[in-house]
Amino acid sequence: MITHKSEHLTFFIPEVIEGAGTNFFDTGISAGFPSPAEDFKEERLSLDDELVKNKEATFYARVSGQSMIGAGLDDNDLLVIDRSLEPANNKIAVCFLDGEFTVKRLKVNHEGIWLQPENPNYPIVKVTEDNNFVIWGIVTNVIKKVY
Repeated sequence: MITHKSEHLTFFIPEVIEGAGTNFFDTGISAGFPSPAEDFKEERLSLDDELVKNKEATFYARVSGQSMIGAGLDDNDLLVIDRSLEPANNKIAVCFLDGEFTVKRLKVNHEGIWLQPENPNYPIVKVTEDNNFVIWGIVTNVIKKVY
């Protein structure tokens, strides 16, 4: 279910389905030498159980744009956002700034708050008293397609 769509993010509410899950093989997948197939143990895995710690405060949002590519957030990636987590310096946050949602790295010190993109083609934004600004939630995971 889409809850909000802006120029930069599309928000979704996670749907909890009891007993849902996909086959999961509880073993490391080697990126070096292959391991014998008989070591695999099959279980069921729910990505909601793995990625969502606080179901009532967690949302998904799809990224639109390239401002965070240096942090591994690419166009069309799906973010897992927890609104119950405290914002802190260096966390990646979804923010509401002057009428638009954006995702940026928080830079916080005694001089103020900055929203730092992870792409040198985008400017760092200093948040001032003149801005309509809310830290909406903290990004905890990113789900991406590889093809």
